[in-house]
Amino acid sequence: MGDILRDFLLEKRSAILDKWLNYILGTYPEATARYFRSQKDRFLNPVTYEFRESIGGIYQSLIDDVDEEEELYTSLDRIIRVRAVQDFTPSQAVGFIFLLKQAIRNELGKELEKKGLEKELLILEEKIDKIALFAFDIYLRCREQLYEVRIKDIKNKIMGLLKATGLVHEITQEEMKFKGDKAFI
Repeated sequence: MGDILRDFLLEKRSAILDKWLNYILGTYPEATARYFRSQKDRFLNPVTYEFRESIGGIYQSLIDDVDEEEELYTSLDRIIRVRAVQDFTPSQAVGFIFLLKQAIRNELGKELEKKGLEKELLILEEKIDKIALFAFDIYLRCREQLYEVRIKDIKNKIMGLLKATGLVHEITQEEMKFKGDKAFI
């Protein structure tokens, strides 16, 4: 990324992040989005707090042109975990990344056009696309973990029902002792 584009991104960081957050919150139902936008207390509105913190990290990784996935992973993971348990399709859950393109274009589009930086903007947008693919990988891992938790919960409930009906019971130490040539295990 060229110095001019980087300087623009740093100069307009706050405005771009505000737009991006507003676009992300716009992906929620109207009443939810209104609450997220109006409630500023981080403890009463932890979702917006997490989003605000995380998009700052994603944005900084993009500006710094960081290839290190760990920093980017941490920021993406904080948002993806929230969206993975909500009622979003996979594309909706990770689609918030693409909203960064819109925020940058709306904030810097005319200035970048005047300076002849369209090519640099396209390169930046390709990086954002790569981040979106990375976010999708994170989303899949989160969903796998969620399904594993649900399966474990279902197994535990079924085992509890089987025990309650007397169809299964715990084996005691006494039952495990050898009786003749056979062991009860």
